[in-house]
Amino acid sequence: MKFSKLVFPGVAMIATTYGLGRFSFGLFLPEVTNDLHLSASQSGIISSLFYLSYCFTIIFSTLQTDKIGPKRMIILAGISVLIGLLGIGISTNAIILSIGVIFAGASTGLISPPYGYTISLWIKVHEQGKANTWINSGTSIGLMFTGITAMFTFIDWRQTYFIYAILALVVLLWNYLIIPSLKQNITIHTGSFNIRDISASTRIMTASILLGVSTATFWTFSKSFVQNTGNYSDFGLSLFWILIGLFGMIGGISGAIIDKRGLRYAFNLGVIALAIATIALAFTPKIWIIPFISASLFGLSYIFLTGVLLVWGIKIFVKNASLGIGIPFLMLAIGQVIGSSLAGLFIDMFNFMYTFIIYGLIGFIPLLIYPKVEVLESKLPDGDYSQLQQQNAEILNHESMNDTHDQYAHHQHY
Repeated sequence: MKFSKLVFPGVAMIATTYGLGRFSFGLFLPEVTNDLHLSASQSGIISSLFYLSYCFTIIFSTLQTDKIGPKRMIILAGISVLIGLLGIGISTNAIILSIGVIFAGASTGLISPPYGYTISLWIKVHEQGKANTWINSGTSIGLMFTGITAMFTFIDWRQTYFIYAILALVVLLWNYLIIPSLKQNITIHTGSFNIRDISASTRIMTASILLGVSTATFWTFSKSFVQNTGNYSDFGLSLFWILIGLFGMIGGISGAIIDKRGLRYAFNLGVIALAIATIALAFTPKIWIIPFISASLFGLSYIFLTGVLLVWGIKIFVKNASLGIGIPFLMLAIGQVIGSSLAGLFIDMFNFMYTFIIYGLIGFIPLLIYPKVEVLESKLPDGDYSQLQQQNAEILNHESMNDTHDQYAHHQHY
């Protein structure tokens, strides 16, 4: 399939699920909290539902995508975020809001495995890394978009979520029309799973949980904190959020840093930058430019570190890459469930400043749990297509019609 035809709807879907569905909530939380009369503790618990629902659906999608097909899983994710956005938009109390949050959060767990699967089936093997990078950038694009929409002060948060829902419907239809269906079973080797992998993964699991805890307060309460100082205009508050997304796109350099300096160096660099970003935000009332520097550093280091965790996980689970991706991100989400739930309590007990300092200090702890594995340069197979694609060329030809036919039909080595 043509690279852009598959990748662009993928970028849009990731932007919708992660940017609009999941991470936009922290941007509008001050208004939501005020209108629904929620305490910081209640807001923190409701926010944790994003990550909790993700934990369940990432397991489901990882185990079931190859059984029900990537297209059906992608459509399920699109329907889930659509319901979630509508639910948040119509919410009049904490219960309805929570239901909307659960559906929106669930979509993020449903979407990543099937898109990785889709790329492995229909994109040339030498373009698959680039395709994954492009699609993952959808989170940052979504964050920037939500920041821009927040500048439109003539529409409130409910109307904004309804607009997001309309966009989600468009993206859902786009993906439905573009993603090929699989009506036949294909030959796939998922790899092995053994106790050695589990014992070797305790460091990455612990580090991921701690990183999840330390970043949860930024995603949930950073905008509320900056807004509560009363020193920033609506434009300034929107710019704060846009910078997280903008610099998040730069975070994709983690692969290059790992190649040049090693996994441990890249991990330590990301951890230090992320912790500093969180602690720095605590001093927002003192220096007006601090939140913009903090947002930029947080966006860059968060996306940077997720790339490091991905490489680290795949290196541990050499024979089962899906677990290498799934386990660290599942642990990250579990940490964010814990972090969001406790952050609201800390804010009610102390204040925003002390809470961000505490979470920033927690963010330094993963330095003690650095990676102990080396990353070797991977070798791509000869030719344009992987063994998986070659084994299932006839099915892929049939299912994706003209686009895939152009790619596969003339390659006699199949």
